[in-house]
Amino acid sequence: MQAAFNTVKVFSATKARERDALGDRVTEFVRDFDGEIVDKVVTQSSDREFHCFTITLFGLRAKRRRTNGRARNQDNQGGQGRRSRRP
Repeated sequence: MQAAFNTVKVFSATKARERDALGDRVTEFVRDFDGEIVDKVVTQSSDREFHCFTITLFGLRAKRRRTNGRARNQDNQGGQGRRSRRP
């Protein structure tokens, strides 16, 4: 069975200027996202002073093979899970 989503990204803003820029931030994330956005939730909440606007995106990130040095280091040390540190 495949997961419905494997990534969650939350964008939130309370100040007017931040709310105005929120759409650009979401658009940039969606453009650069390596996968598919499968659902979204838009939430608005407020109290006497603040109005919070939140956009939550649920995505299915494309699967990639691990090719970094850490994966190779773990495999080469007899399964003990030690990792070498590189500067």
